[in-house]
Amino acid sequence: MKYFLQKGRLAANFVTSVSLFIIFAVTTTQASAQDAAAQRIKQLENTLLEIQNELNRMKTESMRTQEMQNELNRVKAESARTTQKVEQIQETRASNEKIDFGGMSNKRIMLFFRGGYARSDGHRNGVSIESRVAPVGAQEQADRHAWYTGAGFDFQLTNDTWGFIPKTEIDAELMFEYKQYGHGILGNALANEPTQLAGGAYNPRGVTVNQFTLTASPKIKFNHFAEYKIRPWIIPAGLAIHVVSPPTESITVLEPGIMFAGGIEYNIWKDFFIGTDARYQLVAGSLDGTKIGGLTVGGYVGIGF
Repeated sequence: MKYFLQKGRLAANFVTSVSLFIIFAVTTTQASAQDAAAQRIKQLENTLLEIQNELNRMKTESMRTQEMQNELNRVKAESARTTQKVEQIQETRASNEKIDFGGMSNKRIMLFFRGGYARSDGHRNGVSIESRVAPVGAQEQADRHAWYTGAGFDFQLTNDTWGFIPKTEIDAELMFEYKQYGHGILGNALANEPTQLAGGAYNPRGVTVNQFTLTASPKIKFNHFAEYKIRPWIIPAGLAIHVVSPPTESITVLEPGIMFAGGIEYNIWKDFFIGTDARYQLVAGSLDGTKIGGLTVGGYVGIGF
């Protein structure tokens, strides 16, 4: 009996030991599994954190790239505007320096030299000082016909009438001319050697009857025939200042007037032109009884620069 009790006690102890081992093993396995799961979760968290950091870095770089692209676009736009302005300035400068009308050479400024025939509206006396009060001496009259020579400048203001009329150029003309009506025309007593007023013998001196004219006027040139290198033009009205010699009886030598003109010019080669014109000088009334208005007809040679 005692033997069976010992055997039973041993069996119970064995069962208890086995049970404790199983419980310990199960508990240990569960703890290990929990630790492994926790490590994997930690690894996943670290991985997610790294991914999030990488996404943030990529987002920051993308924003920087976008900012750089925006700055680049702004610089390109500013460069395009600057290039356009430079091209406009260059075009304007090229247009100012030389304008091409269908092959016609045309510079902004043209220097021309004139010459031809002139006719006065009235006779001029060959006197040193004309005297209607004491008409002593020959006082021979000069012819109404004369020759003239002169020169001038055309300054181009616009080639299209400031955008209102295409192919119509407006110039500012500054011109001067010299007319001679006679040389060696017998004068009055003051042109006598010695003067007859002092009792001298009749010995009249010859005088030169001439006239100097300075004009400033607008000139309209029509470039519609540029393919033929032909350009007609008109001066609707211009200011003229006349200087006469010999002077009038009251020692007057200056008289203003109005000039009307028209002509046509041809571009013969490169910047060289030839042309013809007719001009009329209108002077109201007379200069102390002397008419100084008149007509000129002739030709000219011009060069653009």
